[in-house]
Amino acid sequence: MNINIEDIVNQPEQPFSGSIWIGSGGQASFEMGYGFANRNEMIRNTPLTRFGVASGSKIFTAVAICQLAEKGLLRFDTLLKDCLEGTFPDFDPAITIHHLLTHSSGIPDYFDEETMSDYGELWRLVPMYGFTSPAHFLPLFKDKRMKFAPGERFSYSNAGYIVLGLIIEKVTGISFQRYVEENIFRVSGMKDSGYFRLDQLPERTAHGYIDNDGEWKTNIYSIPVIGGADGGAFTTGQDMNRFWGALMEYRLLSRDYTEILLSPQIKQNEHIHYGYGVWIVVKQQRIFKYFVMGSDPGVEMHSSVYPKTRMRAHILANVEHSAGMIARRLDEVIFSSENEEHAEQSQL
Repeated sequence: MNINIEDIVNQPEQPFSGSIWIGSGGQASFEMGYGFANRNEMIRNTPLTRFGVASGSKIFTAVAICQLAEKGLLRFDTLLKDCLEGTFPDFDPAITIHHLLTHSSGIPDYFDEETMSDYGELWRLVPMYGFTSPAHFLPLFKDKRMKFAPGERFSYSNAGYIVLGLIIEKVTGISFQRYVEENIFRVSGMKDSGYFRLDQLPERTAHGYIDNDGEWKTNIYSIPVIGGADGGAFTTGQDMNRFWGALMEYRLLSRDYTEILLSPQIKQNEHIHYGYGVWIVVKQQRIFKYFVMGSDPGVEMHSSVYPKTRMRAHILANVEHSAGMIARRLDEVIFSSENEEHAEQSQL
């Protein structure tokens, strides 16, 4: 499959800053860094640069829950009220872990993407430097009213994944960040990944940049000081590939639980479904790709796996509104190529 990545990336409407990893069967065919990780020091992005991935890390939370389910420490139909007794007295008692994983619980969100658009606005009155664990988010949503009855519909919920983080901490007795780093990152060989504090970033980590009316500023005051269960991990394109490899090779979960995580659990629209922590694109009655995506002020990412061709593409950016655009163009090229290949085989 011939893909001219430079033609896809070099679009005048939105200069790209980040890194791109593309390959098949786990082997890279294209790796490149673009733009600057640190604009003050003129330090360039490379394939080894670490980027914040915002909600792209919700899949780590989902894998963690599935690991605990596989060990028999909880079930997908376990009720929230039985996991965190007394924490949410006004939430519907019928909420299950499955509802939380699939954004169908109906609980109020601390950042409701159906009605809010600027995540950075949250932290103008609330000290972002105080948010270091899932419990710190509770005052932002635990006393609000339910949006709808559990299972009624899909509604993307950051708070739902915060609650899953609380459950992981309650069941394991350790912090959410430590659990993921030890049981997912380490097992996958993701040596450059972690939940890093914004005021203690390690080497080779890109600052997130926000366009402020033509002037750039970093995102340090626009997101929580450390990531958690609903997003905010740091990783590289190579490490995202290691994660998908570990998941697809059943090193993180058994085959049965991997298939549960990657199965369409709820439909957002005709073509877009959601599994557990992962988006699923269905075209022509087959799964075209699995993907995770994330967007925060100064951050955007899109990581995809195309099961038919075994291709993977990981696009990590330290600016907004660019990774998704590149991913869409890549989808078009790959889908067209797959259709051409299918047509040729049909003629044989």
